[in-house]
Amino acid sequence: MSIIDSIETRLFHVPLAETLSDAKHGDHTHFELVTVTIRTTDGAEGTGYTYTGGKGGHAIRAMIRHDLAPMLSGADARQVEALNDAMYWHVHYVGRGGVASFAISALDIALWDLRGKARGEPLSVMAGGAGTTCNAYAGGIDLGFTLDKLKSNVSGYLARGFDAVKIKVGLPDLAEDVARVAAIRDLIGPTRRLMVDANYGLDIEQGIAAARAFAPHDITWFEEPIIPDDYDGYARIAQETRMPLAMGENLHTIEEFGEAFARSRLSFIQPDTGNCGGITAWMKIAKMARDHDIPACTHGMQELNVSLISGNGDGGWLEVHSFPIDAYTTRPLTVKNARAVAPDTPGTGVVFDWDKLEPFAV
Repeated sequence: MSIIDSIETRLFHVPLAETLSDAKHGDHTHFELVTVTIRTTDGAEGTGYTYTGGKGGHAIRAMIRHDLAPMLSGADARQVEALNDAMYWHVHYVGRGGVASFAISALDIALWDLRGKARGEPLSVMAGGAGTTCNAYAGGIDLGFTLDKLKSNVSGYLARGFDAVKIKVGLPDLAEDVARVAAIRDLIGPTRRLMVDANYGLDIEQGIAAARAFAPHDITWFEEPIIPDDYDGYARIAQETRMPLAMGENLHTIEEFGEAFARSRLSFIQPDTGNCGGITAWMKIAKMARDHDIPACTHGMQELNVSLISGNGDGGWLEVHSFPIDAYTTRPLTVKNARAVAPDTPGTGVVFDWDKLEPFAV
């Protein structure tokens, strides 16, 4: 029997190489990494994690320690989906979404790591087995960059082998946003993919104006023009501009994703495995996406999500994020022929370099 014997959770404040800014969250100087290691009575061990933009990590760790870990103690670790559901309802009254979804996600990922190791299967196989590589784009938190620095940053993406890139928009002057989009399109040429992301810094009318202004530059998607809660606002922007829209990183429950599918006229959905309820939830959302003929993409955590996108096989896009979590693992993300390559080791394939993380432990 694989009975949960102990759960250890740790928090790290990991500094960024430079301050990064976007349209709504302001400056990022570091990111937080919350890790969870579940050990079972048969000697197995699985590790999961989540992350934040620099705030909330203490609350996530506290919910794991004081509410979820005691509830999971003594449970059969093989019952991953049932435990995910039990965690959701255990803290539902005080934490539907938000901090609770981050905490549940970390634990769920650890349970999937245990499952994969027990079965001898990598996550890409458990996620469907459709393939071992996927579409990938590099996206930076780069709104504060000068145009020259932005162009240099994007040139670095191309040098690393990416043929799709994303930049931030949402400056006070739309004309400046458009000039930056035009400059990047000119830099990358007509055949590479270009996405833009406003981090919900606009209102509906501004979103419509921006979508129309960006359209001549062949945008694959316009991400989060407005707040994620305004499902009908997304539909209005999509209807009035025919611009492909994307969002999902700020939706934290299956019910919220259901509303987005039903009402928002999205072209892409972007659940974040670290805050939507973990791998269990991501796979449910991917099925919903398939039912609505929308590619399931991801946000952040590229070292984990490469396996989900690859295994799911529906043409989704992996975001390679500015928070370099994979730099603190034993296998940083691999890109070959402009496609990200999933690990083939049993479990999630994410193994942290604890010695490298130790200086940032809280």
